[in-house]
Amino acid sequence: MAFNGNFMCTSFKVELMKAVHNFTTGTGDTFKLALYDNTPSFNASTTAYTSSGEVAASGTYTAGGGTLINVTPTSSGTTALTDFADLSFTSVTITAYGAMIYNDSVAGDPSVCILDFGGAKTATNGTFTIIFPTPDATSAIIRIL
Repeated sequence: MAFNGNFMCTSFKVELMKAVHNFTTGTGDTFKLALYDNTPSFNASTTAYTSSGEVAASGTYTAGGGTLINVTPTSSGTTALTDFADLSFTSVTITAYGAMIYNDSVAGDPSVCILDFGGAKTATNGTFTIIFPTPDATSAIIRIL
């Protein structure tokens, strides 16, 4: 398997310091989630969306993935965090090993994070759903401690 863990991309951390990304609900950037087979070798040094290794279009899944609905950033204790609504693709036949969240509003489609599913996840002529963890200081998908 080419996926080997979950990573917040280092380039994303630097871009946060440069005010490249805006997670504000309604007025912020558009973030997307793309699904991948087991061929990419993504890690913390991944810098941008790529179609290489992306699963084929099927049902409501199209190249580039699906648009995420962001929840405005907040904090829990001393941890800043943001979250996304769960994302579903319907009428699909897909096998995915992981995903990438990236910013579709910024030139070059910079990557935010890499998600390793821990093995093949499959939907056959059905619904493929990404369920995001609880948005709190220990589980939110994007959090700064």
